[in-house]
Parts: sequence; structure tokens; C-alpha cells
Amino acid sequence: MHRSVILAICCSLIHVTAAAYHIIGGEIYYAFIAMNPDGYYRYEITLKLYRNAEFTCGDIQGCLDHFEDPVPVNIYTSGGSRVSDARLLFIKERHPLRDTLRNPCLAPRSQNLEVAIYRDTITLRPILGGYYVAYQRCCRGEKLANINDSEHEGSTFYCIIPGTESRPTNKSAYFAKDVAIVICANLPLHYDYSATDPDGDSLVYSLCNALTGGANRNEAASANPPPYDNIVNYKPPYSGSNPMGGTPQVSIDNHGFLTGVPPREGQYVVSVCVTEFDRHTGKMIGTHHKDILLTVFNCNTKITAGFPPTLQNCVPEPDLSVLMPNTSNAGYTSTYYWDFGDGTDTVVTDKTLFRHLYPDTGKYVVKLVVNRGLTCTDSTTGIVSNYPGLKGDFDVNGFCKGDRIQFDDKSSYTYGHITERRWELGSNGDSSISRAYGEHVSHTYEHGGVYTVSLVLYTDHSCVATVTKDITVYEVFPFAGNDTILAKGQALTLHASGGEFFAWAPPDGLSNPNIADPELKWNEDITYILRVSNSQGCVGYDTISIKYYTGPEIYVPNAFTPNGDGRNDQFRFIPVGITEYKFFRIFNRWGQEIYSSTDFHQGWDGTYKGQPAPIDTYIWILEGKDFTGKTILKKGTVTLVK
Repeated sequence: MHRSVILAICCSLIHVTAAAYHIIGGEIYYAFIAMNPDGYYRYEITLKLYRNAEFTCGDIQGCLDHFEDPVPVNIYTSGGSRVSDARLLFIKERHPLRDTLRNPCLAPRSQNLEVAIYRDTITLRPILGGYYVAYQRCCRGEKLANINDSEHEGSTFYCIIPGTESRPTNKSAYFAKDVAIVICANLPLHYDYSATDPDGDSLVYSLCNALTGGANRNEAASANPPPYDNIVNYKPPYSGSNPMGGTPQVSIDNHGFLTGVPPREGQYVVSVCVTEFDRHTGKMIGTHHKDILLTVFNCNTKITAGFPPTLQNCVPEPDLSVLMPNTSNAGYTSTYYWDFGDGTDTVVTDKTLFRHLYPDTGKYVVKLVVNRGLTCTDSTTGIVSNYPGLKGDFDVNGFCKGDRIQFDDKSSYTYGHITERRWELGSNGDSSISRAYGEHVSHTYEHGGVYTVSLVLYTDHSCVATVTKDITVYEVFPFAGNDTILAKGQALTLHASGGEFFAWAPPDGLSNPNIADPELKWNEDITYILRVSNSQGCVGYDTISIKYYTGPEIYVPNAFTPNGDGRNDQFRFIPVGITEYKFFRIFNRWGQEIYSSTDFHQGWDGTYKGQPAPIDTYIWILEGKDFTGKTILKKGTVTLVK
């Protein structure tokens, strides 16, 4: 390779799978630096790319939300011959570009962009016709207002370094302003978008065609030789010279001012070209172009002052200062004039809540004026009723299910009187049961649980306050155990449950009548009453009956009548002093087992396989152990009678 080609080529064309859909504009330009001792010229190449910093994933595009780094640029002779492989440019600077519409009569609109500046130096041999330096890329933004199928349209940014027949030591013109521009539909646009020329050449401006370029959407970049004259597919009636329409349509004058009245909302690609002429010879040196994206907003808004018709100051503390809300619809820099109705006023520049201290209680007429003195003004009035100090509270006495629970109002009102008290007691069922009125009310809850109780207070100054509390209604669930049959001399431990404190009466035969599990040693039939209570004082009662028989023994009847009359319908035995059951079985006269159980509470209902068994005599056998540990085996017969 000739030593004059000092292009630091890292590789040939890079392949990146994620497409840069968010790139919305750009430009590339050059500046002659110096001539090397070997006669080669050194240039600085600058590429600027712009993206929408508020880019979000669309339904068509990908989600690449950053600038690619590096990017490839390609260098060709004017005849289209590639000078070398692609040159990689790296990002040297990044800057946010933000602009907000600051107009008190219009809705606040913002444009949030970002620019990346790629820069490097190259060395070229001066030749006739010069060089093209180009960056080509797919794809542009989604749903652009003036380009068909914009998400598949590419971009081409290029500059021409003059050849020896012109001025190879030139520094090209470029657009120095990197800005976001807020544009409003149907409002005049007047913006200085002039370019800078380091050589002081004469500049002429025009709106020109945006150039397409790049390969399909999955390619990082393209390397197409000049000439670059393929334009994007504009939607009628738009074109390079009429990119946005309007009356008058958007245009640029010879001083670089963009003017016009854009008529429709949307995003528009606008290409601005600047041609530089040598001031001494009048010869054209070259044309530089830049793509920009202009977003047109609907900035119209209806200026509306917003303040409530009546503002009640009913706070619990006796604070005469009032928090002033502002719900106005206004512009970005609107002003708000307040007349508080007490002989004072103020002007603020935002809608932040603030407090105003009134000298006394009373009703005050407040006036709010948005943009006082401008044509886009609006005003409203409201009443501040300033009677604070309404503090709601109540006490609860009683906690138990079935008892009357007392509710006592403890509310106070510093600057007025409470005229009505309405209670919502949280009961289930008929709402008339759960609602009560007055300073002192009571209610009986039939079930334990947590109930939400509310007290609503009404006053003589139209203040309303609600205080709500969750109260717990406690209950006990007394259980003394199941009635039991014992053999005389058999001990039993009782097991109470359902509360925290227990008392048995009478105390006869009990080891301790004030515990849950006393030991019983007794020989006569007796019924105990169990009192169960808890730490809240709730009380409940249950009973258990103990019967004594001579035993250990098992008492078995010799007949039963399963006819459904509720008497003697099941065949079961009565154990006395039996603590363990091994089996209880019943057989018919042919030795076939028709019933089996290990639970003496369950008896035979006179059926076999779901059908009534026939009238007959049946054989039974059972086995168990008594409380002394002795095995008891018994057998006999029973007659089934209808």
C-alpha cells in the first residue's frame, strides 16, 4: 500500500444486527488542517448524528436506544473508485438537546433530542475531482408525516473535498447550531438556522431533497459509490422544497432563516442545503446538506382558571391558614393572581400548593386570575369557609360477644358546634341495626370478630369529619368434653377448652376445679358445669355428665328395630371401663361378615351393602381392653326385628 494512504483502516465494513431506527438526522463535513511534507493533505472529518432521546419501542421498529460506536464512513474518488476500506469514526462528544415552549398562552410542549459527534483525521493525496466522504444507513424513524414507509427509508450524509482544479485547502460550511426546536401547528415559525463557513465564503441556502441510502434494515451501513442522488419517497404533496406545507409554506431565505406556518401535527424530515461560493472568484466550491427532524405539536390550549366553588377548612387543628389548590389549565409560563378576600393578594408563577393565613374565622370570597393583563386570561371565584378545629374521636367500653358495648363520642370543635352524630357500627345484616345516632350509643354483637366502626360528625358550619376505628369483639368457645360413661373406680382426666381461665362446679371429685384438665375420681353419676373466661372478661358455659356402672363391663342389647322411628334403630353396645376397642363384628347365620367397626359410637343400622338386612338372628363378637389392661372378649346374638 502506498505510504500516502495513511487511513487507519481497522477492518472493512462492520456488520451490526440492530438497526438504528432512532437516528433522525445528521450531517458530515470536513476541514483542511495542513499539508504534510510528502505533499499529502490532512483533513478533519466530522459526522454528527441526532436521535430522539424520548425514543420508545414501536410496533415495527427495534429497541436500539443508543448511538452506535464506532460507525464506518467510506471514501471514494469523484469517479466512484473506493480509496480504501471503511474508516471507523468514534464518538468524541455527546450532548442533550432540549427545548420547551415557554408561552403563557400555549400548552407546554417539549422536544428532547441528543447529538453524537464523531471525529477523526484522514490524509489524502490531492487529485483532480477530489473525494467523496459518505455515511449511509438504514433506517429513519417510524410514521414520519412526509415520507412513505419511513421505517424502511435510509439516509445518506456526504461531503465533497474539492480537487486540485478547485480549492483543496477549503474548510466546508457546516451548521453550527445543535438544537431542538419546538414548533406549533398553525403558528408562525421564524428560526435562525444559518451555517458557519470558516473561510468566510459566500453562502446560499435552499431546501433540498433528503437522500435515501443504506441497505435493508438489518445492515449496519452501506458502501455505495457516488453520485448520491437517490431521494426518499415523499408523500404527496410534500417534497424536498416543500417538506411541511403551510400557508405560507415552510421555507428558508438566503440568510438561513426558516419561516412559514406549519399546518399539521407530526414529524417531518427537512433537508437544508448550503452552497458556498468563493468571494473573490465567484466560483462555486461545493454544497453541504443536513437532515433535521422537525416535530409539529398542537400547542393550542384553553386557558382556564381552576379553584373549587367552596373550600372548607375543617382540619382537626385550629389552624386558620388554608392550603390553596390551583387546578388551572394554563401555559408553561403563566402567572396566577390571587385575591384572598381578606384585603391581601399575591402573584405566583406556578401551581404549587401554598398556605394563606387568614386573620380570623369566616367566609372569604377568593378570586384567581390566570395571566392577568394578557389576552389569554381567565378568572374564577370561590368561597373559603374557614372554621377549622373539628377533631373526631370516640371511646369504646366493652369487648364481649353478647354484651352491650358502649360507644361514647369524645369529639370537639374549636370554632363551631357539632349538630349531628351518625354511627356506622359495622354489624352484619339489616343496616338499620348497624346505624345509630347520638353522643352515646350501644350495640350487642352476636358474633366475635373485628368490626369497623365509623362516627360521622356534622356541624353548624357545614364541616363534616369521619373518624373510623377497628374494634375487636371477643368471645369464648367453652367445651367441657363429651358425656362419658365410667366404671366405678375408673379415673378420668377432664379436658376443657375455649378460653384462658376455667372453673368447674361442683368441685366434688376433682383434683383442682380451677384448671382446664383436672383429674376426676368419683363413683356416682354427676354433672359438672364449666365456666370459661378470657382476659377481656368474656364468659361462657358448658356441661358434661358422667355416669357410673359396675364394671369393667360391656352391655349389649339382644334385639333392635331399624324401622326409622327414632327409637332403638341401631344396634350398639355400651362400654363401661373399656379404654381400647380391637373389633366389633356381626355375622349372619351362614358366617358371612355383614358389619365391622372399631368405634363404639357407631352402631349397625340393619343394612348390608346399602340394602335392609332380613329379619333374623345375627351373631356378634367384640374384643377390647379395660382400664386395668385386661383383654375382654365377648360374643352373643341379636335379633333384628321390624
